[in-house]
Amino acid sequence: MSVTTWYRPMRARGMHEVHRVSTPLELLFDLCFVVAVSQAAAQLHHALGSAHPANGVLHYVMIFFGIWWAWMNFTWFATAYDTDDGVYRATTLVQITGVLIMAAGVPRAFGDDFRIVIVGYVVMRLAMVSQWLRAARSDPERRRTALRYAGGIFGVQLLWVCLPLLPVWMFGVFVLLELAIPPWAEHTTPTSWHPHHIMERYSLFTLIVLGESVLAATTATQAALDSGTKFGDLAVLAASGLLIVFGMWWLYFDRPAHYLLTSLRTSLIWGYSHFAVFASAAAVGAGLEEAVEAHDHIGWAIAVPVAVYVLGAWALQVRPRHEHALDAAHLAAVVLIVLTPLTPWAVPATAVVVVLLVVLSLLLARPSTPEEPEQLAL
Repeated sequence: MSVTTWYRPMRARGMHEVHRVSTPLELLFDLCFVVAVSQAAAQLHHALGSAHPANGVLHYVMIFFGIWWAWMNFTWFATAYDTDDGVYRATTLVQITGVLIMAAGVPRAFGDDFRIVIVGYVVMRLAMVSQWLRAARSDPERRRTALRYAGGIFGVQLLWVCLPLLPVWMFGVFVLLELAIPPWAEHTTPTSWHPHHIMERYSLFTLIVLGESVLAATTATQAALDSGTKFGDLAVLAASGLLIVFGMWWLYFDRPAHYLLTSLRTSLIWGYSHFAVFASAAAVGAGLEEAVEAHDHIGWAIAVPVAVYVLGAWALQVRPRHEHALDAAHLAAVVLIVLTPLTPWAVPATAVVVVLLVVLSLLLARPSTPEEPEQLAL
């Protein structure tokens, strides 16, 4: 390991660089981002138990977009331009500061005051602008791409600052503008993203989000025990929750995904689709907390995010491989999970469906072949 210097030219890293793994700075970045995820999930939990749960779900989706999009942009930038010098580290710490500001503003945002969340988001994104300007200076081959990123991000941040003065539907317009920046910028000369590194980064964040759900459910179970809730009921819920989370982990990590990243188009679709996976995985924790507190609509609070997660895992990991039996199993599982709230045992029934899907995945999966990478396409 070389000694860190204050500044070095930000050269593009190779797409086929060997032994490319997540750095300690990236791991710290993820851990700080999960603080904001935890805050959003906690507020969703409170909203689900209120008189207007739909409004809470809307706020959750809006806030989670900001968390996910800032994380995703840093991840793809780092896979191409991680110089690990002093300036890069300091700029990344500014982005971490932004997400912590955003996390502090999450409770207010659920009360329709988005100002602090927007401040934190803009801090993260403006730090990203400075990173792209560094890349434009040091990488002449991709200078136009880097300048497009910097200009596009800066322009949209000016719009975000105005959001509190605009109708709420403008949020959707700004989201579409944010999503349009990468394909527009990469259309000139694509950046040198690293498939294995990207897969590992997304995998690690999936683990962290699933872990947040386990922590939320554990904390709620402890509180329920202290309040005198029947142990038998809690045992069933706890076992069902663990089976659901373990099953979610299994479905996502069943097989490696770097073979799917065969082009810029497939990589963008793969990356964007993870919004559903990350957001639903964190929402499962809020649903499990609701289940422990025994609200009347607990079945939907768990079934909906689990169904979204299974659908997302299918779209990312199964559909590109054209294994029709597994396609049918996943889609049937989604339907059954959505129907579980109609039964008296919604949470255990959801766990049974997830476990059966894992078993079917083991029985129906086609063995990988050396030619598989060339056959996959989203």
